[in-house]
Amino acid sequence: MGKIFFYAALALVLVSGLIFAPAESKLAIHPMDQFNVAALFGDHISWYTPTNVTLWMALAVAAVFALLVMGSSRRAIVPGRAQSVAELAYGFIYKMVEDVAGKDGVKFFPYIMTLFMFIVMANFLGLIPGSFTTTSHIAVTAVLAALVFFTVTIVGFVKNGAGFLGLFWVSSAPLALRPVLAVIELISYFVRPVSHSIRLAGNVMAGHAVLKVFAGFAAALGMFSFLPIFAITAVYALEVLVAFIQAYVFTILTCVYLKDALHPSH
Repeated sequence: MGKIFFYAALALVLVSGLIFAPAESKLAIHPMDQFNVAALFGDHISWYTPTNVTLWMALAVAAVFALLVMGSSRRAIVPGRAQSVAELAYGFIYKMVEDVAGKDGVKFFPYIMTLFMFIVMANFLGLIPGSFTTTSHIAVTAVLAALVFFTVTIVGFVKNGAGFLGLFWVSSAPLALRPVLAVIELISYFVRPVSHSIRLAGNVMAGHAVLKVFAGFAAALGMFSFLPIFAITAVYALEVLVAFIQAYVFTILTCVYLKDALHPSH
């Protein structure tokens, strides 16, 4: 039965390719056009102009609200699907914060949970055909990373005072190497928000660009369009996994940085 379905689907793809094949195959692929920021009303963009970035960020916030607040509002003993997902996400992030940052880091759980849910929802919404992926823009991820950086730095100095500088002093290293290592540690500390933001934006942007490239091949190859369509299906499945993994990586790095702020000694 499975083979019959496969061959029937393949025949359908071939026939549709022959019917709808363009008279002239023009391979014009612009994979980066999907990341253009556009005004929702008019053409002029100012700092106050609502754009597609604004819209899809608002939709991500609304999706988080719908899942965590509305989905679990009944608080049923036997949870439904939405409540089950909300409880699973809550327990998953809480365990992560507790394991990585320690008991002291649990007080920052609401902030870290908010980060994770916003990023993962924005990533998943970006997989909807015709949507806009806000986390593919460095302007968005840089703000998130900068907030983490300043929060962690302020918490480190408030909790430890000058002792927070012990994060840069590798006391277990030979004395002659400690000043050199301190400079390296200081540089790596200030590079954190750069790598934190680029990692998320770069991975999301790369995946969506690959999807657009394969879609362009599918539009140009006519009857052989089923070949890139299979590739699109595989890459899309990978992107679903990447959408979650990148949110997880961003969140767990936040927990690691928070741990350094709470317990700065090497």
